[in-house]
Amino acid sequence: MKFKIEKTRHHNISKYRQADLRIATAFGNEVLKEVKDYVKAIALFGSTVKETKPIVGGEKDIDVLIIINDISTKITPDFVEAYRIIIRKLALKHSKRLHITTLKFTNFWEYMRVGDPIGINMLRTSYPLYDSGFFEPLQSLLKNGRIRPTQESVWTYFARAPTTLKNSRWHLLQATLDLYWGVIDSAHAALMAVGEIPPSPGHVADLMHKTLVKHRLTKAKYVETMRKFYNLSKMITHRQIQEIKGQEFETYYSEAEEFIEEMRKLIEKKF
Repeated sequence: MKFKIEKTRHHNISKYRQADLRIATAFGNEVLKEVKDYVKAIALFGSTVKETKPIVGGEKDIDVLIIINDISTKITPDFVEAYRIIIRKLALKHSKRLHITTLKFTNFWEYMRVGDPIGINMLRTSYPLYDSGFFEPLQSLLKNGRIRPTQESVWTYFARAPTTLKNSRWHLLQATLDLYWGVIDSAHAALMAVGEIPPSPGHVADLMHKTLVKHRLTKAKYVETMRKFYNLSKMITHRQIQEIKGQEFETYYSEAEEFIEEMRKLIEKKF
């Protein structure tokens, strides 16, 4: 009995530009020529999707996922080094836009097992360029709602939230310290411009008053700004200040910006 077998068209292929597909396919074919025995799958994914917008003034990356067989292959440091050299060489040969992500098969499978959002997104949007027989079945399971996050993965992801929330406060403290270093560096430069040897940070404000304010090279308010930022930095590093509000940071930023601009003008007058 004869009958016609029709192959289905992959549901994600229309999401990608033909030019990007050609580049990724050519790259994938050469990867297979070099290391096919170690590759479980190669897939196009991510920012190459048509609907996503490129960074202003630039082209989108062509994101390619390579899944390496770490079950029947021992991943040694020598293997990793050789693999990196081969992949880097082939990627540069085909396009500077190629961005390669490599995952071990066991890691990828763990992402799928727990319903990890990053792994799931890769699977959802990708178009397989090479599949040893597991990638498309997983995509089908996902499409049909058969892959769902585990309770473990839910709590693992949620557990990150309080930490990242706390880190956001820490970043504002660090940003304020960066403002201090901007102020102290520009003050040191201004003092050097008038022939002074930069003192330790605690004495910069006094030397500014002695050499810059008294000679009418700058205003007294900038000495107070220097003193303010020095004291502020000490209170942060000694944990007397443990939180900076957003509006406070904006005020500090404006003061630091004005101070640095004043020091720049002073230096330009000297040179």
